[in-house]
Amino acid sequence: MPLPPLRDPSDRSVRVRALGKAVPATALLFSALLAFNLLQTLSLMLKLVSGRAFRAFNRWVADTWWGWCVIGSEKLLGIDIVLTGDPVPMRENAIVVANHQQMPDITFMMILARRKDRLGDMKWLVKDPIKYVPGVGWGMTFLDCVFVKRDWMADKDSIRRTFARLTDRQVPVWLLSFPEGTRLTPEKLRRSRAYAAVEGLTPPDHVLVPRTKGFVATVRGLGDHVASVYDVTIGYEQGVPTLWQYVKGYARRAHLHVRRYPITELSADDAELGRWLQLRFQEKDRLLARFYREGAFPPTREA
Repeated sequence: MPLPPLRDPSDRSVRVRALGKAVPATALLFSALLAFNLLQTLSLMLKLVSGRAFRAFNRWVADTWWGWCVIGSEKLLGIDIVLTGDPVPMRENAIVVANHQQMPDITFMMILARRKDRLGDMKWLVKDPIKYVPGVGWGMTFLDCVFVKRDWMADKDSIRRTFARLTDRQVPVWLLSFPEGTRLTPEKLRRSRAYAAVEGLTPPDHVLVPRTKGFVATVRGLGDHVASVYDVTIGYEQGVPTLWQYVKGYARRAHLHVRRYPITELSADDAELGRWLQLRFQEKDRLLARFYREGAFPPTREA
């Protein structure tokens, strides 16, 4: 079953000190983000002169602001990741799929991306309404992120155009996707288990059955522009934190288990590729069961 939500510390003084750090840090970062949004808007004039310079500037914006978030969480809050599984090369173009429990999944993935010099190159498969959100949403529209409406017929053309821009211009990319399509909750797990039973799949205990169409389109759209697919399983120790708990420093550590698959090893058949993703999430389910039982993922690749 899903890990329960993380509890706040019982000590009131700890909570007060956490707020004393979180409130000014959040205000400063959000103010800086809105300033960057303005600069990104002005960069549209740069695009008229040089598309390459426009992309380089917006990569710098993403790398800088996300970098401040990562450095602040590490230095100010003592947040860290425990990385296990396959080695992750530096500066490799990749598709990254992960299980999704709460917003800190994203921030912990940013820590990994920064260590592999791909923070500014992160792209996202995200819900379409996010692009209207001031700050992060506005900024992502300048980064060739893929906004999806959950309607394949409505999404497929825009997805293909975005991927064509990335591949034709040889844009460095770490494309992050949560194929479950939503965050894990007990009710969503119940529905996912019922769906799995109808489809003849193994009902999961700790993840949702993934949606395969977006993943297949991503692999086909990016093709050999990416070298690998990283299958990341995220585990929390004490409970699943909210983003505000993360900002307050209550979630000091997450465990990330990485399986790296060369893109050349994936099937050329769409149905088989979708089945491959389903098998990866069945493996995640087993990994999380072991993690919750033993407190750690296996240190190396497990067959």
